[in-house]
Amino acid sequence: MFEIIKSGGWLMAPLILCSIAVVAIVTERLWTLQTRRVAPEHLAAQVWNWLKNGELDDDRLEALRAGSPLGRILAAGLEYRHAQREVMNEAIEDTGRHVVHELGRYLNALGTVYSIAPLLGLLGTVLGIIHVFARISTAGLGNPEVLSGGISQALIATVAGLTVAIIAYIPYRYLRGKVDDLVVRMERETMRLMNAVREADHAQEPEHPAKPRKVREARA
Repeated sequence: MFEIIKSGGWLMAPLILCSIAVVAIVTERLWTLQTRRVAPEHLAAQVWNWLKNGELDDDRLEALRAGSPLGRILAAGLEYRHAQREVMNEAIEDTGRHVVHELGRYLNALGTVYSIAPLLGLLGTVLGIIHVFARISTAGLGNPEVLSGGISQALIATVAGLTVAIIAYIPYRYLRGKVDDLVVRMERETMRLMNAVREADHAQEPEHPAKPRKVREARA
């Protein structure tokens, strides 16, 4: 294996670094983007029970914020549950933008790897061909061993670049889809809870009695 890597030329070094980066990013994102860690299934229902029972205090709100990305969004909205709806929605949207950005962390780097890996392989191919022609100009075509080094470098670099690109592209598309699914799930759960909170607040507002109408008494 070492001889194959060595024969691929110096461009094998950045390709190996790219492959290590792919493994590290994919492992970290698969662990971080688990549904139970990002958007726990019964979190919104639990928060609603706290609200109905009057148990949502500052400590539970802080624990909710620190527990998961969904909890962070819910906590941002619940802080302004007694304010106007526009204020609550603005707090949710602002926190949601930060959460979505964090969910997509390192995915741009993964996309960069699958984009540049074939280019590195192509560069290795070109360098290998240049090496072949340089050897031909000095040693001629009589000795096939003169050509084998450059051809080997060209082929190995190309295969390595394509392999790294394929390995990076598949998890990149999967993780992008995973982030989109989690965002939709968090948005759905947040809107359900916030709508329930607003409806409960409206139901608790006292009804204002109608003003009595002034009736003119008819004069006899």
